[in-house]
Amino acid sequence: MQLFDWIVLIVTLLFIVGYGSWKTRGSKNVEDFILGNNETPWYTVGLSVMATQASAITFLSTPGQAYHDGMGFVQFYFGLPIAMIVICLTFIPLYHKSKVFTAYEFLERRFDVKTRSLAAILFLVQRGLGTGLTIYAPAIILSALLGWNLTVMNIIIGVMVIIYTFSGGTKAVNVTQKQQMFVIMSGMFITFFLILHYLPNDMTFNSALHIAGANDKMNIVDFSFNPEEKYTFWSGITGGFFLALAYFGTDQSQVGRYLSGKSVRESQMGLIMNGLLKVPMQFFILLTGVMVFVFFQFNPVPLNFNPNNKIAIEKSAYKQEYHVLEEKLVKLSEDKKVINLLYIDQLNQDYDNPILRKELVALSNKEKDLRDKAKEIISRADSNSETNDKDYVFFHFILHYLPKGLIGLLLAVILSAAMSSTASGLTALASTTAIDIYKRNQKEEKSEKHYLHVTKFFTLFWGVVAILFACVGTLFENLIQLVNIIGSIFYGTVLGIFLVAFYSKRVKAKPMFISAIISQLTIFVIYYFMIYRQEKLGYLWLNFIGAILTIILAVVLQFLFFRGKSDGNELILE
Repeated sequence: MQLFDWIVLIVTLLFIVGYGSWKTRGSKNVEDFILGNNETPWYTVGLSVMATQASAITFLSTPGQAYHDGMGFVQFYFGLPIAMIVICLTFIPLYHKSKVFTAYEFLERRFDVKTRSLAAILFLVQRGLGTGLTIYAPAIILSALLGWNLTVMNIIIGVMVIIYTFSGGTKAVNVTQKQQMFVIMSGMFITFFLILHYLPNDMTFNSALHIAGANDKMNIVDFSFNPEEKYTFWSGITGGFFLALAYFGTDQSQVGRYLSGKSVRESQMGLIMNGLLKVPMQFFILLTGVMVFVFFQFNPVPLNFNPNNKIAIEKSAYKQEYHVLEEKLVKLSEDKKVINLLYIDQLNQDYDNPILRKELVALSNKEKDLRDKAKEIISRADSNSETNDKDYVFFHFILHYLPKGLIGLLLAVILSAAMSSTASGLTALASTTAIDIYKRNQKEEKSEKHYLHVTKFFTLFWGVVAILFACVGTLFENLIQLVNIIGSIFYGTVLGIFLVAFYSKRVKAKPMFISAIISQLTIFVIYYFMIYRQEKLGYLWLNFIGAILTIILAVVLQFLFFRGKSDGNELILE
């Protein structure tokens, strides 16, 4: 990193933090802090919803996911636009009509306090873990870049977010997220076109897609019914739909964004904006990762993208063995470059040479074998090393191939994304804890100022918890997958509760609460035996199973054991 990169990085971040704190200083009451006094226009709602999802994990892990596995991950989002329509038609009008601070406050009005508390606690667990990961993702990057202690980086990033979130609440988050989305998308577009510019002169975008396709990176849609496959059209349109419905419809980090809208219409328009833009945005980010893959077909590539593993190897007795593999990779990279250039030349003559395609596949398989051997050596050198390097692919490209100034901008992109998601997570955790747990269990009447201070305290508290979790976080297969797995374990049950609340007037509180408990325990068992121990089921299906199981159990219990019994709660939903 050059001095100019540091200037770009620091000025960008200071502007976002300073502007957010200044623009929204001094919330008058808890409504102002949590809902932004319902003054947010639709385009800010839309950008805020998008920025909440677009964490640093999105811009680090997604390109790395595409580099290794191709475009298939985009199927994860196929159910999202449908979910946006359902939420706009049902969820938003009911939330606004009920005048709730949090989504879970609605559940007490429909069922009882036990159901409300259960849903709130499930949210707090999964969002608390997820918010920690949004801090951890950029921290590992900056730690590798600066050589600083990972714990120190977690604290610095966490404190920056806490400052403006603590000062301005939801309004500060909404205001800063507009700037963050501008920085994020500008940086990604510039990077994408620079990658294309760096490719060989006689290479067209179409040729680049052919090279990616020859290496199975362009298999966008998989119509197979294999439940073991993580990402298929069917898992995306069902499990992805239920995940999106749960995330945008019941997760307070998202519900809080559109509850701050000026009206039902403004909230709906903001969410529709997200539905229209989210899939193209993810497609573009994945395509950027695929173009990075194509770029490395013509440029030197490390055996393992994680720089920490290289350092560990150099200090170990396996250094020479690793160097032998590196030499083999250099020779293989030269062969790949020659074959790819020949393939491009044939493509320019409108001939897709099948022999050269086979040769490209063979070379890619050899490279994969070398990388697998390198991972074995890294594990032997340090058993605690994380050999998975998906999250470092894009970072490696940024540091080694982007021009001065743009490195600082891309790192600002990563940190801005981390800050936006973390801030949304903190406001959601704080508001849920303050309103659904603390305020609900207060027997004495307290002032609005008291609850404002309490909410700010919980913002600080969850900020510290997120930092602590980030400090003990570890890489999974990759971070974006880990976040989605954590969500999928809990979202199905919570969504099932809300769907019963919205669409079934007959199911009462007791069967609802019992069915939710049984369903959540069942999901834990399914995850452990079917996914964690042996990958017999794609994790997206947990959202579908959890929701459907919760609904069916609630209906069955109501009609078998609680028929004709009233729990005293007769909220009628129109």
